[in-house]
Amino acid sequence: MKYCLTILSFLLAFAMQSQELEVNAKIANPSNTLNDGVVTLDVTGGTPPYTYKWSNQETPLDSPRATGLIEGIEYTVTITDSAGNSVTKEYKVETEAITEVFNGVMTPAVNGLGSVLFWDPFAAIGIYDPIAYADVKLIPIPGWTSDVQNKYILKKWLKPENSQVRKGEEIAVISMNDGPDETIVAPVDGSLKYLVKGGGVIYNSDNPEHIIEQGAHYLAEIEYAEPVALTHPNGDPVTKDIPFIVIWLVLGAAFFTIRMGFINIRGFKHSIDLARGKYDDPNAPGQVTHFQALATAVSGTVGLGNIAGVAVAVSLGGAGATFWMIVCGLLGMSSKFVECTLGVKYRDILPDGRVFGGPMNYLRYGLEKRNMGGFGKVLAGVFAVLAVGASFGGGNMFQANQSFEQLASQFPVLEGNGFWFGIATAILVGVVIIGGIKSIAKVTGRVVPIMASVYVLAALAVIIVNIENIGPAFSAIVEGAFNPSALKGGVIGVLVVGFQRAAFSNEAGVGSAAIAHSTAKTNNPPSEGFVALLEPFIDTVVVCTLTALVLIFTGMHEVEGMAGAQLTSDAFGSVISWFPYVLGVAVFLFAFSTMISWSYYGMRAWTYLFGKSQKSEMIYKMFFLIFVVVGASISLGAVLDFSDMMILAMSFPNIIGLYIMSGEVKGDLKDYLKKLKANTLFKSQKKGKAA
Repeated sequence: MKYCLTILSFLLAFAMQSQELEVNAKIANPSNTLNDGVVTLDVTGGTPPYTYKWSNQETPLDSPRATGLIEGIEYTVTITDSAGNSVTKEYKVETEAITEVFNGVMTPAVNGLGSVLFWDPFAAIGIYDPIAYADVKLIPIPGWTSDVQNKYILKKWLKPENSQVRKGEEIAVISMNDGPDETIVAPVDGSLKYLVKGGGVIYNSDNPEHIIEQGAHYLAEIEYAEPVALTHPNGDPVTKDIPFIVIWLVLGAAFFTIRMGFINIRGFKHSIDLARGKYDDPNAPGQVTHFQALATAVSGTVGLGNIAGVAVAVSLGGAGATFWMIVCGLLGMSSKFVECTLGVKYRDILPDGRVFGGPMNYLRYGLEKRNMGGFGKVLAGVFAVLAVGASFGGGNMFQANQSFEQLASQFPVLEGNGFWFGIATAILVGVVIIGGIKSIAKVTGRVVPIMASVYVLAALAVIIVNIENIGPAFSAIVEGAFNPSALKGGVIGVLVVGFQRAAFSNEAGVGSAAIAHSTAKTNNPPSEGFVALLEPFIDTVVVCTLTALVLIFTGMHEVEGMAGAQLTSDAFGSVISWFPYVLGVAVFLFAFSTMISWSYYGMRAWTYLFGKSQKSEMIYKMFFLIFVVVGASISLGAVLDFSDMMILAMSFPNIIGLYIMSGEVKGDLKDYLKKLKANTLFKSQKKGKAA
């Protein structure tokens, strides 16, 4: 009996041992390129097959190999066998290059800042479930792409409508112009719903309505018995969040629109008169004309976001995102009015003519006037630090990096020559910014109208060539805005995508533009507020909307899995074959003008922190030019992401101050409108001339 128990214990221990999962990992860092780490697992023991739950969301549950990992960051994986036994391991791809070290250090900082900017307060307090669910599984034409040239017909249904079908069951036969018939099988279990009648046309590339319509290539849908949560490849649920930063910017814009009596609409005509130079007083204090201040500020916002960002927004939110983008742009006009009025009112002009203005001044001195001096100093200091960081990153390195990548994709001779591209760009930027705001304003006053005109004319050309699509296009926009599919996140999902793109693009409420507008020649602060409200209109209502319309009119909004800038380039190229080359140059000009504008924003924030001497300004300019070269020649990953996010973070101290001082701005506006009505404002003798 004793020996039997011993043998039994031995066999039990052996059986338990055989159930233990043993994991051997091979970790590789194949190159100095960022985010190309690889972890490959070899699992033994337990009962195959195994599932792998990686913390990296892009790695499928059935994959023992994770790729595209960030060097220097811990990743976890839980391996589970078919009997339910599991083990969790942690792995880290070691950094080798200095850029990988920076990227690994900055990634947690990006996640930290992102957790604030993109925190969803509504989901946090349980108002709604942010997880994205699918009620139905849409069944597309196999292998369909947006540029396909063919006609597909639903030849016959093999299953009756509303019948229950099983995964893998044959449900329909489709035919096409230039190919054999194809049998369609059910991808999931559920109730079959027809989207096309038997014998009907599913998709015809010669039909403009089919090109524009969202989801025209679907022939059926299978309704789930219960909604199914959408998941990332690793099994994590897909969420449709409402980012706090978007709420913060849009609520501020809506508040200022109401507080100022819809100044964005009733002040539009007067703002154009001001920008045209009708009220330019050459003897007024300041350094540049209304038009030059506007051009400088517009050049700081019109950029890659208008090209690549809009493509991403329309891809995610569909055509309907365009409508909400326009609404947000119109609201943002009021935020610009308030901040730029204050920028002029609280500016400081030195005896040598240099102007120091912007949120640093009105946050500090405007709140000091309300016995909130300490609070104002804190807000101004935080804003200045964020603005300096944003100018080196989002306003500099990010622009140099992305413009080089776009140009290199169109002109292969540039491949591998990022350093020399950076040197050349730094020289061009240096020639402009060394001369200060007057030099910057002169360049932007010429470059911005040219590049905007080229882009607008090209967009109009694409739209005119596809003018027969105008009805379906606007139907898709309105339908998509108010009755989008669940896969787009419903109305809230589309609205958030549209608002987010507009708010991030025009920077209304961020405060950066107030720095440029504070230099304008004027005796009346609200006059510059009127000029400034044109910025979101130009940036979002005109440029962003035209980009979206180009994508929708050409059907490119249906393309999946393509980068934003490339999507826009292909949309233009579908009509103007050579335009992608022009677009590459336009991207560079957009980036170049953004850099020179942000150099001034950053310099004013720098001088607020480190003194207003010309030596301090020159030190900043040298740093700025060095970062141009760094941005173009080195892949910086999370460093760029973090500094780009700092632009959005600037809105926190800025909008707090704008709320507090909005009553003061309203009073100034009332006085200004009285002067305008009484015809006592200075009028230029050369009406309509933009200096």
